[in-house]
Formats: sequence, C-alpha cells, structure tokens
Amino acid sequence: MIISMNELKAALRRCFEASGYFVGNYEDAANMVLWLEKHGLNGLKELELALDYIKSDRKKTMSKVVYEDSTSAIINCSGRSALNCIASAVDLAHAKALEVGISTITVHNCHNRKFILKALTDCGRRGISVAAYWQNGSTTVTEHTASIRAGARYPSYSESIMSSPADNASDKQSMTIICSSRVDISTSLQHSSLHRSSRYLSAEQVAANKENSVDHGIQIDDTLWVNINSIGAEILVENSEQSRQGAGA
Repeated sequence: MIISMNELKAALRRCFEASGYFVGNYEDAANMVLWLEKHGLNGLKELELALDYIKSDRKKTMSKVVYEDSTSAIINCSGRSALNCIASAVDLAHAKALEVGISTITVHNCHNRKFILKALTDCGRRGISVAAYWQNGSTTVTEHTASIRAGARYPSYSESIMSSPADNASDKQSMTIICSSRVDISTSLQHSSLHRSSRYLSAEQVAANKENSVDHGIQIDDTLWVNINSIGAEILVENSEQSRQGAGA
C-alpha cells in the first residue's frame, strides 16, 4: 500500500511512544525511520528488523559515557537501538568539534546504526562536517560509511561487502563518529582488494530520492503497517481509559 509521509510519521510516533520511548526520543526515532525511507535508504526494512525488540529497550541500562576527554569519548549504549540513543552521541561529537575543532566518538553495543543518517544530516546543516563508520555481520561482513560536508543539505552513503571476515569480532555493534568544524572529512568506501562489491549513493542521489517520495508517497508492506499501528494503539487505549475516568469531573 501507499501512504503519505505525514501518515507514516504520525503512526511511528505513536508506535515509539507506546514502546516506552521518552518525550523527544520518540520524535527522534520517528524522524530517523522516515528520513531513511524517504531518501531511498530502506528505513522501513530497517524498522522491520528492529520492531520486535524496541520494547525491550526500556528494560536496558541507559547509555553511559565510559571515557571522555576534550576531543573524544567512548559511549556504551548497553545494547539499545540507535533509534533512542545515537542522536545524543552525534550531539556530543558536534559540541566537542565546535570547541576544539575536531572530535571522535566511539559507540559500543548499539543496534540499527544505519538510523544515524538523520542525525548526521542535522549536524552537517548546522555547519559541521561529520562522518560515521561501522560494520555489520560475521560470516558476511558489510562496511558502511555515511558523511556530509559542512553546510550541505544531504549526505552520501556507502555500503561494501568485504572479501574476508573482519578480524576484530569484539567490535561488533560499534560505530566511529568523526566530526570537524575546520576540515571536510566527508568520505566514502573505496574499491579495494578487501571489497568485492559496493553500493554508493551521492548526496545528489539522496536528494533525488526525496523528491520521488514527495511526489509518489511511500510504499509500505501491509503487514508492517498493521504491526506499527497495533503497537501504537496501546497508547490510544491508555488515553481513552484516562479520559473515561476523568469524565464529568
């Protein structure tokens, strides 16, 4: 089925709010999913992989800065989804880059890291160059890089399959974020002997994908649409019960 971006955003907000995301977090999460989808980066597919687990985030320890100095930090996200923790990591990178010129943030134990692209875009539009790098998989390892130039409106995105598995298995679910107010650090994965196939979307292609979504709406699987709205209906039920209890007061 085809729905509008406004319909999808409203349904996603209800879904994340019902899943226990805090005020502000569920707005960020909805925007992250919508941004990927409307820019041709499979936000709904990424959400489908995460949907069965988003409620468990409320039971996990909050993200914690385990090391910090003037130019860097290491954050443990405690197995949470990037949907409710990665925006704050990018904000920290942005703040440090404004103060000292360049910063590096390493994130550990974070799932669904592709959702960072919305936060990176916001950072770039505030006049800071930023790039993020991560790997997925074990038997088949994919490398991902997303980056945006300072002042640009859209990022580029690269995805490449490595010819051999990564050696450092302990770094699964990690990500490196580099942010600079002084130099352009935008980059993409390059073809090399380690990469046997690659996908690259330029900033211009990302912008064109958005125009297509605005013109034609967003295609969503019927089952996924039902699942999103079923989760979101829980918050509506709670509100209606409260309303009945207060009726006539």
